[in-house]
Amino acid sequence: MTAAAPGRPKQGMAPSGGGAVREATSVGGHGSERADLIARYLTYVRVEKRLAERTVELYALDLEKLQTNALTANVALTAVTHAHIRRWVVQMHSGGRSGRGIALILSGWRGFYVWLGREGLVNSNPVQDVRTPKVTKPVPKALSVDDAVRFADYAASTSGSLSPEVDANPWLEARDIAIVELLYSCGLRVAELTGLDVRASATARGWLDLDSGEAHVLGKGGKRRSVPIGSKAVAALQQWMAVRTLLRSQVPGASQDVGADADPAALFIGRHGTRLTTQSIWQRLQSRSQHAGMATPVHPHMLRHSFASHLLQSSGDIRAVQELLGHADISTTQAYTRLDFQHLAQVYDAAHPRATLKFSKGAAKPLVSPSSD
Repeated sequence: MTAAAPGRPKQGMAPSGGGAVREATSVGGHGSERADLIARYLTYVRVEKRLAERTVELYALDLEKLQTNALTANVALTAVTHAHIRRWVVQMHSGGRSGRGIALILSGWRGFYVWLGREGLVNSNPVQDVRTPKVTKPVPKALSVDDAVRFADYAASTSGSLSPEVDANPWLEARDIAIVELLYSCGLRVAELTGLDVRASATARGWLDLDSGEAHVLGKGGKRRSVPIGSKAVAALQQWMAVRTLLRSQVPGASQDVGADADPAALFIGRHGTRLTTQSIWQRLQSRSQHAGMATPVHPHMLRHSFASHLLQSSGDIRAVQELLGHADISTTQAYTRLDFQHLAQVYDAAHPRATLKFSKGAAKPLVSPSSD
């Protein structure tokens, strides 16, 4: 859940002229009211804030935890206090949840109470200013340049490692190659990839323009951006588009399973002609990485991390990488500078003659002690 809490104000919660809380704060008989409040909020973030469906699902899970805690404490959601939230944070931390996980949950709760305040249902935000355990920001996991290129170049049809599924549906190979090339070439989020259409239209969330070599995507917060597509990805996409045309035209042996629910606009489709889901892409990449002999399972976001870190290593232009990734805040992109430094440190350790100097037994000791200046 990386999206910011919707509509998050800096301070106060009470609407102007407000102060009266309209929902009863007694617990008995208000289980349905809790569920109704959560359902209304999720509709708000889905429709008005236009958050990604996966983000909405994560918010729903976080609010389910909040509701369970409120029921256990015998308190209505609108009567939750700062002390309740602090107690639940301690419980989550002692239960082994990471500081980052707790911070993400609190972000979801905070947004919920911001919305309750705007609806006039609470006078203050009980999550405001609640401190979380120290969060160590993880370094993005990226493939090395060699591994990324090897994975992108992998072709099951020539490696002798075809899976039964690919053997039965050879068009899967063309589609999966195009997916890998596009993710690594453009650094797209998996939701941006699944939202791509073959061409621009009034209803398209994203589309390709292979003539100009650009992908137009709808990112987080409804922000659009254009990303250049590399020549390797363009070639893979052109090959997939030709295969896709056969599938859509129901050529015998290529599209006998195309169903009535097929999406004619979707760029990446499954065997029934429906738009490919994010979960399907995760599964396909993990299976493909296993067949390719990768040391670690590859997922879509790992290719996005690899795109960003390799581009930063080559160019050093963090602002350009920020624009290409669609990051609203430069601090998000700065995580890749740490990854780049790790790469540089590894190069230094491997190449510099003084980096890993060790003294063999009986060798002369340095004349200056390590503690001397």
